[in-house]
Amino acid sequence: MSYPNVLLHVNGEWRAARSGKTINVLNPATEEVIGTVAHAEKPDLDEALAAADKGFATWKKVPAFERYKLMRKAADIFRSRAEETARLLTLEQGKPLAEAKMEVMAAADIIDWFAEEGRRAYGRVIPARGEGIYQLVIKEPVGPVAAFTPWNFPINQVVRKLCGAVATGCSIIVKAPEETPASPAELIRAFVDAGLPPGVANLVYGVPSEISEYLIAHPVIRKVTFTGSTPVGKLLAGLAGQHMKRVTMELGGHAPAIVFDDADLDLAAKTLAGAKFRNAGQVCVSPTRFLVQEKLYDGFVERFVQHAKAVKVGDGLAEGTTMGPLAHERRVPWVETLVQDAQAKGAKVLTGGKRIGNKGYFYEPTVMTDVPKEARAMNEEPFGPVAMIARFKDFDEVVTEANRLPYGLAAYAFTRSAKTANAIASQVESGMMTINHLGLALPEVPFGGVKDSGYGSEGGSEAIEAYLNTKFVSQAGL
Repeated sequence: MSYPNVLLHVNGEWRAARSGKTINVLNPATEEVIGTVAHAEKPDLDEALAAADKGFATWKKVPAFERYKLMRKAADIFRSRAEETARLLTLEQGKPLAEAKMEVMAAADIIDWFAEEGRRAYGRVIPARGEGIYQLVIKEPVGPVAAFTPWNFPINQVVRKLCGAVATGCSIIVKAPEETPASPAELIRAFVDAGLPPGVANLVYGVPSEISEYLIAHPVIRKVTFTGSTPVGKLLAGLAGQHMKRVTMELGGHAPAIVFDDADLDLAAKTLAGAKFRNAGQVCVSPTRFLVQEKLYDGFVERFVQHAKAVKVGDGLAEGTTMGPLAHERRVPWVETLVQDAQAKGAKVLTGGKRIGNKGYFYEPTVMTDVPKEARAMNEEPFGPVAMIARFKDFDEVVTEANRLPYGLAAYAFTRSAKTANAIASQVESGMMTINHLGLALPEVPFGGVKDSGYGSEGGSEAIEAYLNTKFVSQAGL
């Protein structure tokens, strides 16, 4: 299967940029150019905005039940293309083929979930204070949406935003990642092939800062949704605030993973190692600071290192690979810098800590201990296959460390005590916590953070609220 030259999708048409400009797409496992993606500029954005405006006028009038049927059809189409789409995803992003296919299938489940939730965007009747008066609360689509998504999960970061818009009657312009353009294009294609009207879903690529500044400020756009780093998110939220645009922000994290003395040691080590090295650690909810109580510390470190050493790093298309390369060239020096800084400050590297070879963006699964709090890796999101393990004495100490950073996206805990589980869930400042298993990011549960990790939810029944305006209507009979 060859990699395509990826086009824009504007007003129902797959086409090149008006300027003819393209951007090269690289395979991170080989560093070879495998294709191109169309480079949108202002003329393309103006067409996309006009299309989204027109598409919204059409789509908001379509009954929720009809939107539901189209989305279910899109989900079935996307599932039927899972093998081909997963291969494209691995070629452009690097993750193992099995992980890529899981992302495709999970996206189809998300489409189904939002399709159903769109049918349940209920209003309500409020009891009136006088006879013959009706007080109604009505939910209406907010309008055209501008969505900005990253490269680590090119499909699943788009699908939540796309579905939130489509399910509620909004139109959308997706600015998908230039590094990984083909797989989100296939997602959009499934909706188009299911019968989505022109202008409802538009897809562009280009210079991220230029596109975001132009779209967010434009009067056609009524809502902004972004997944990415905290610094960029703050800039975009500030720009949206200047124009009073509705905003959803899913930003960075630095997740604590807390293992208490009474935890199932083998379960904790195996589960957390799997979560850490999934997608080469390029996951916003990836466990990063492993905080282990004194009694289990040595045993946890030993088992975790064994799991790290067992990870098979290689081309995502190669049989047996369990961790692919980092997604692009700039990730390698970033991870190297954090590890070297930690070592210079006294950290011990128990395994890994180096780039693998000189072709492809491969980096060893890395485990460090004795990392001081002032090390950059203990304060800045590594977004790579780096785990830092520290010991703690008691509950209050670990809560203080878990809440030390301004991030609050995800947290993990392992304990056999229901009392401890309830206490840690109430004390850790995070939008999500999973205890004794991995239970995050299902379509039916909330997904979002607090503090510098953003606001709003991209999962569960809360997800569609961000795409709806609440209108109150009070009517008296004559």
